[in-house]
Amino acid sequence: MNKKVNTGIFILAASLLNIVIMIAIFVLVLSLLGMILPEDTSATVGQFILLFTFLGSIAGTYGIYSLIIKFISNKYDMDQYFHPIFKPKKKR
Repeated sequence: MNKKVNTGIFILAASLLNIVIMIAIFVLVLSLLGMILPEDTSATVGQFILLFTFLGSIAGTYGIYSLIIKFISNKYDMDQYFHPIFKPKKKR
C-alpha cells in the first residue's frame, strides 16, 4: 500500500474511532446520571443535562483522541507512512 491509501484508511479508522468513543462516553455519562438523579427531575433540567452530556462527550472524545494521536506520533514516524493532507504553501 502506498502513502495515500494509508492516509485514507487512517482517516476512516480515526473517524470511526471518534464516533465510537463519543457514543461510549455519552451513554456512560447519561446512564450514570440516570442512576444518580431522582426520577422527578423536570423536563427542562433533563434537556440541559442531555445537552451538557452531549457537549461533554464531544470534548472528552477530543481529549482522548489527542492523547492517542500523541502516543502514536511519539511511537511511529507518521511521515514515513502517511501522505500529508494539506500541502505546504509555496514561498513567493
